[in-house]
Amino acid sequence: MTLSTFKFPSHHEGDTDKLGILLSTYLQPGTVLTLDGDLGAGKTRFSQGFARAMGISEHVNSPTFTIIKEYEGAELPFYHMDMYRISQEEADELGLEDYFYGAGVTLIEWSSLIEDLLPPDRLTITITQEADQTRVFHLTPHGSPYESWCIQMKENGHLHDGTDN
Repeated sequence: MTLSTFKFPSHHEGDTDKLGILLSTYLQPGTVLTLDGDLGAGKTRFSQGFARAMGISEHVNSPTFTIIKEYEGAELPFYHMDMYRISQEEADELGLEDYFYGAGVTLIEWSSLIEDLLPPDRLTITITQEADQTRVFHLTPHGSPYESWCIQMKENGHLHDGTDN
């Protein structure tokens, strides 16, 4: 099955925050977003804007050494994970399923390192950096709820797909 990928260009931090705000309107218990990109691509910056959009006033930083940080959002808990310094075997022992299928929203930085442990339904976000410092967020929906989100955001002019110029 070929998955559609949608694009969101970010020319500055305000654009990155806008994507977090857009996505926050669709959240429900058990939402899983995965986030990958090179060091310095903007994963933590996106996570911070996304958390603010969820109503979290605490400072959100990368949970590189703590692996998982839990925050109480305005409507849903937010589980922020960073898999950069952990093996797939170690991650398997963390009970991630409790987060993935729980009452909150899970965002996983460096998710490609635990690919086999990820739930089948999720929104995969990969950040690339262009020569002009523009970041492009590539959103690949896995499962109908996430596909519906991306289609709605495209129809509203926020996302582009491979057929758009």
